[in-house]
Amino acid sequence: MSSRPNPIIPGFNPDPSIVRVGDDYYIVNSTFEYLPGLPIYHSRDLANWNLIGHVANRPGQFQGVGVKPPGGAWAPTIRFYEGKFYVVVTDFFGRGNLLFTAENPAGPWSDGIELAIGGIDPDLAWDEFGTCYLSVSGLNLNSEGGFEGHNGIAQVKINHLTGELLEAPRHLWEGSGLMFAEGPHLYKIGKYWYLLTAEGGTDRGHAVSIGRSLSPEGPWQNNPANPLTTAAGSNRRVQNTGHADMFEDAEGNWHMVMLGVRPRGMVKAYSPLGRETFLTDVHWVNEWPVVASFDTNEQTPQPEFHDEFVGQQLGLEWMGVRQQPGQVADLVDENLIIFGKGESLNAYEPAAILKRQRLLLGTASAKIKVAGVGGLVLRYNETTHYELEIANGKLAAKVNLASIHQSVDAPSFGANALDQDGFARLFLTFRQDAKPFTPEILTCDFIDMGFIDNTGQRHIVASFDGRHMSSEVISSFTGRAIGFYCIDGQTTVASYSEVPQQT
Repeated sequence: MSSRPNPIIPGFNPDPSIVRVGDDYYIVNSTFEYLPGLPIYHSRDLANWNLIGHVANRPGQFQGVGVKPPGGAWAPTIRFYEGKFYVVVTDFFGRGNLLFTAENPAGPWSDGIELAIGGIDPDLAWDEFGTCYLSVSGLNLNSEGGFEGHNGIAQVKINHLTGELLEAPRHLWEGSGLMFAEGPHLYKIGKYWYLLTAEGGTDRGHAVSIGRSLSPEGPWQNNPANPLTTAAGSNRRVQNTGHADMFEDAEGNWHMVMLGVRPRGMVKAYSPLGRETFLTDVHWVNEWPVVASFDTNEQTPQPEFHDEFVGQQLGLEWMGVRQQPGQVADLVDENLIIFGKGESLNAYEPAAILKRQRLLLGTASAKIKVAGVGGLVLRYNETTHYELEIANGKLAAKVNLASIHQSVDAPSFGANALDQDGFARLFLTFRQDAKPFTPEILTCDFIDMGFIDNTGQRHIVASFDGRHMSSEVISSFTGRAIGFYCIDGQTTVASYSEVPQQT
């Protein structure tokens, strides 16, 4: 089992696609309702990954505003061809399937060409003659977004410069027999073309399967060892593994990136961070890929994060909800200022600036001043969020779970909680310290919500069960995000940090 860090990209980073150019590796992930969309991560050693930019970092590239859940950026593919980078992706409930290009993967990227084909999870591949093949997963929805069926993988030849379809789409493959053949990736390796697919749904039955053919158009021979990999029925610390992409490294070794979740608790039932990016090794037997077993590397340090909001631009980690961060916030005098719009966190486009939660256990804290109504938030989606809200100088810890709402006031929050500039220090601590075979150990974590007064004393206003903020409970495609919001007036943030629990 490899000693490399796994996940290689922690926190909500699903549907990874990877490309190698020389000694450089680039990964792109789905972002759904969050903007900027489609982060580009770079590495030279496959262990250390840095966020270098986004494909969609300006208004108009994705529809954004008004797109209903769970729309947005679904399942991109990144490829490099004749000196140019390509990303093809579905803007679900938005502009549809889009093709973006860039000379530099850090950007800028093009505005995106709309492709006249339905379905999701698009992929690009070129044959030796320069013919470009676009493959998609055949998800069928009605005009109201209702599910009408799934018909496997479809394919069409396109002009990759203009996006023009050069023929009628054709059915390509149903997959190995598991449900929902999706996430196609097409490769020419040796004498064969290989079609890699995700199957089994994106929950505990998730799997990776493959077929091969002498032609990119099929017919496809089903791998007798399918699925190539799945965590279903195992006791691995990584579950829901699937939606993979294969690649060859600079030394000629093969690997696979895929999404997975890290369920926590005694029965490993709840995954707080959502779907993350993992990497494993691949070797070849009888011209079929064989995927190495892998698990989390528990020796990998949890990532720290600190931001003092110095400079002219907000860090690449920060996101808005269906809008770019600059549409609701600004950097002024080394402070992040968020401007309220009179809308709650249940709105489709709340005035909120967030980043992915990347640590499993530890503390996120911020130095915040609120003139109006706002505060610190842990968000999963429109209806599921925990927040420490300051309103009219008073602090409350709030839980919003669909139609369930709870608010706990902090009577001890007063002048001693503010510094001389009127800033409060708010925190969220993620902990799991229950004893085995107690009710408390069944959940993924508990979330302590509170403030730190001027003497350094911590005041916990409320502690809430974290299982309600997990992908299994919410059935969400995303993961937890932490940040700041403003409903009315403005929220000013002087600093933010994430510090993992010391072991």
